[in-house]
Parts: sequence; structure tokens; C-alpha cells
Amino acid sequence: MLPDGFQAFDADNHYYEATDAFTRHLEPAYRKRCMQWAQVDGKTRLLVGGKVNRFIPDPTFSRLARPGVLEKWFRGTAEGSLVEQFGELEPPRPAYRDRDARLLAMDELGLAGALFFPTLGVGMEQALIHDIPALCAAFRAFNRWLLEDWGFAYRERIFAAPYLTLADPDNAVAELDWALAQDARLIVMQYGPIRTARGWASPGDPVFEPFWARAAEAGITIVYHGGDSAYTELISWWGESQEMEAFRATPMRGLLSPDAIADTIAALLANGVLARHPRLRIAAIETGADWIPPLFQRLKKSYSQQPHAWPEDPRETLRRHVWVSPFHENDLTRLREVIGVDRIMLGSDWPHTEGIAQPLNFVKDLEQAGYLDEEQIRVMRTNAESLVTRLP
Repeated sequence: MLPDGFQAFDADNHYYEATDAFTRHLEPAYRKRCMQWAQVDGKTRLLVGGKVNRFIPDPTFSRLARPGVLEKWFRGTAEGSLVEQFGELEPPRPAYRDRDARLLAMDELGLAGALFFPTLGVGMEQALIHDIPALCAAFRAFNRWLLEDWGFAYRERIFAAPYLTLADPDNAVAELDWALAQDARLIVMQYGPIRTARGWASPGDPVFEPFWARAAEAGITIVYHGGDSAYTELISWWGESQEMEAFRATPMRGLLSPDAIADTIAALLANGVLARHPRLRIAAIETGADWIPPLFQRLKKSYSQQPHAWPEDPRETLRRHVWVSPFHENDLTRLREVIGVDRIMLGSDWPHTEGIAQPLNFVKDLEQAGYLDEEQIRVMRTNAESLVTRLP
């Protein structure tokens, strides 16, 4: 049970982007190659690289469902169709786009602070991956909009993460240095293999070593957040659409086994990135946590068969470097056994529909899973709060 007056620290909050988030600060040379708005069949559509983008059904966010309305759907206890769960849509609330209004909402929700991530932005990298210069320009513009509208450490309560892509390694280092100079406490990236000018590469490829070294030196937190990844191309091999659309998925899409976040963490381990940089802190947010026990089993087997290939048991390396924000429907008891309570964080996904309308209610899941009072406090606040202080 949490003490009276307890305030949580949420590892997964979101804003709804302004319509000029990618264009307000976009360099003129890239205006026709990145994001544009257009009227298509009487509706306002987002063009990305000259193509209608469907990652978000309404990228203007003119009408939205209430926070957490899909919670029962994701728990498997909802009645009726998915469409029925959304209920009546409403105009965007001020707290979705204004940081001062958001602080008031956080007070009402019982949040001392939160990590903030894009809604539209986490689906844009793959949409521009075939034009890497335009991709980098788009997110340079996005990050400057983010700094202007939200700030990277606003009132030491709202910690918005600038988005970095590794597609151009030199640009990634330069953008990281810029973010550090603006007092960013964390950065967000997309998991999965990385398409560069040379072709596909693992995040553990030596070409990215300057980036990892700089991030480790700075003591900043690296976040992998759910969104559209290179694995959408992989699932097209099974006849599924390569284009990701929020809330539109066939059963097969959800049953395919390859997990981009698990493979990304495996790559950082197998390629020695985490061993070489003991100061790196990696957070996996809105990726769920049910991928962790199977990954531990694979790491156990690899270490037993090839101990000479590892500087230590890779499971211990993972436990030391990786934090995770599980979904409320995940097996929280098993997760604590595998990764330890110090690496588990509340992530409500507020104000998204699939999250938790009242973030403090996550403690009920922890209680049901047998977490002790002191463990609940760590998950609900201490663990995530520690990530917004850069290592000295």
C-alpha cells in the first residue's frame, strides 16, 4: 500500500504533437522531402516523403478518445468490439499540448514527474528511412520544436526526450551533443536494426561506437520506446502490410514471434556495447516486458555453450544496464524474479487510450503480484526518477 499523499514518477507519458512540430524549424531545403499537410478526399492528411502516412488515423489530433479507455481491452476483459471501446471522441484537452496545463493535470493524477515521449513522432523514422538526409533534418526540426514547446526538464517535472536516429552516425553524435547542451536528461530512439547509407546494421556495429561512447560519458539515459520499427518490413515477408497503422492489426501480426526490442538488447549485449560502456543506462518503455524471460533463457544457453565469448554472464549485464516499464497485463511476478524490482517502472502511457487512466492504480497490479510496500514505492517512483539525473 502506498502512503497517503504519495506522488508517483511515471516513466511513460505522452504529448499530442502540434501540427507544425516537424515543420516549424525545418530547414528550407527539406520542406518538400519531409512532412507536409494536404487535403485528400476532404480530410487533412499528413504527407511524409510525398506519401500519405497512416501511422495515426487523425494526425491533427482534432478528436480523441479519453485516456485509458482501452485498458479492459488489453487486459482481455472488455465486452464488445474494439471500435465500441473508444466511446465518444472529444476535442484535445489543454494538458495534451500545453506544459503548464499538463502540470496541473499531473497534480490531479498524483504525479511528481514523468518522462515524455512523442505520439506521432515514434512512427516517422521508418516513413523517411529511404531518404536519410531528410530523416535527420525532420528530427532536428522536431527536437527544436520539442525544446520550445515542452522543454527537456521543465520545472524538473516534465522530462521530454529528444528523438535521435542512428541512420547517420555523425548526425547522431552532433544531435546528441546539441541535446546535452540543452540539458536533456534522456533521449529516445527506435529499436531494431538500423538502415544507414551502407545498408542495414546492428546497433552494436562499430560505426556507432562514437555515439555510445559519448552517451556513456555524458551519463544520459537511452530510451527505446514502442513505435514503428524496421521489423514492419520483416513481417511483410509473412504477407502482412509493411505500413504500420495504430489500432489496425490482423491476428497474424500479433502472433509473429520476432521481438524487435529483445533482439536490440541482445545485439547490445552480444556486440559488447554494454560491457565496454558500464555507465550506459537503457530503458525499454512501452515495449511490454513479457519478452524478458525468453531472452534470459536464450542468454543462459549462449553463456553455457560459449562462456569464452562473454566477459561475464550476459544476464547479469542486462540486469545492471536495463530498466523496463511493463504493460499492466504482463506477468509482474515473473518479471520481478527475472530482472529484479530495482529495474521495473510504472509506465501509464497517459493520455493514450491503451494505458491507465489513473496512473496510481498500477499499484493494484503490484499488490496482486505480491510486491511489498517498499517495492511498490520503488516501482511507482524511485526507479524512474533516478534516470533523469545524469551520472556524474
